[in-house]
Amino acid sequence: MLLARLAHLVSGRSARLLCKAPLSCSQGLWKSAQQAPKCRFSAMPFQALKPRRGQLLQPKLRRNYTEEHGNRNRSHLEHRSKAPTLKERMMGPPTENAYSMGKGAAAGAALMGIVALCYYGLGLANQPSIYDHSYMWPQYVRDRIHATYAYFGASCAVTAASATAVFQSEPLLNLIMRSGWLATLVTMGLVMGTGALTQALDYEPGIGMKQLAWALHCGVMGAVIAPMCFMGGPVLVRALLYTSGIVGALSTVAACAPSDRFLHMGGPLAIGLGIIFASSLANMWLPPTTAIGAGLASMSLYGGLILFSGFLLYDTQRIVKAAESYPEHGYARYDPINHALAIYMDALNIFIRIAIILASGDQRKKK
Repeated sequence: MLLARLAHLVSGRSARLLCKAPLSCSQGLWKSAQQAPKCRFSAMPFQALKPRRGQLLQPKLRRNYTEEHGNRNRSHLEHRSKAPTLKERMMGPPTENAYSMGKGAAAGAALMGIVALCYYGLGLANQPSIYDHSYMWPQYVRDRIHATYAYFGASCAVTAASATAVFQSEPLLNLIMRSGWLATLVTMGLVMGTGALTQALDYEPGIGMKQLAWALHCGVMGAVIAPMCFMGGPVLVRALLYTSGIVGALSTVAACAPSDRFLHMGGPLAIGLGIIFASSLANMWLPPTTAIGAGLASMSLYGGLILFSGFLLYDTQRIVKAAESYPEHGYARYDPINHALAIYMDALNIFIRIAIILASGDQRKKK
């Protein structure tokens, strides 16, 4: 707008300078002002520049300028209004790289695990490891750790048997696969109720109420994951092999590290568990077909894989610490079932996430 005004003033002054004629002093300033416009308009055709009655040339130029910039502003606003808003981008379809950040985080965690395995496995730590302390363990400590991992293996076997039996029974499978709030609440109630009951009972050697509650809890967990059998045998076998490798490698890292190296991770792991649980619940309202839903699903999938791997390190060293701390003949007994359930839940969550990752990868290859 400022450039247009300068051009208008310069054009007017240049026309007056070009058409200015020598005037005598007797004519005065009034006559020179009257002659200057005549000279300016006489250089152009009279019909083209003759304004109508009540119409001036300068307002017309200003009006054209205003209309031109008004149309430009309107087109700019229309262009901005067509751009998607933040809500539309978040609720729109996800991009192809929606899970790239989660994959990168999982790859970084795997690299850190390999570095830790090499570091602690080669004995580069300054403090003695759990493996070094194991030579000085009394027999009852060894028996406690053996019993804990025996219950862990039995838990995995009972869960696999329960999942296979429920998958082959059509009424039970239809009951498990029912959707809705009521079915979800009942399932969560059974899982949490049987788990709380198992941990609340006192441990006694042999077969008792705690052992029965433990078997019931593992059977319920197998029934809950029974629909995963639709992924196919090859996917589940590969997921089982990968899970076994991860659990074995992390257990080796925990055994080769100093006895209290990973026991300080309880607070951050609890915070991460709350975040993963919240993102898993949010997927019930925000499906992965949206951009924000895909981000939450990636956090729950890959973030949960990293989180439960950290829990496995923490729980492994906590088992060893508890086996060493409880006296052989005391009022409080060492509970191998409760400690076995801790690493059992870690391994089960890792297995579920690896199976989902493998199944989704196979689907992308088929497309």
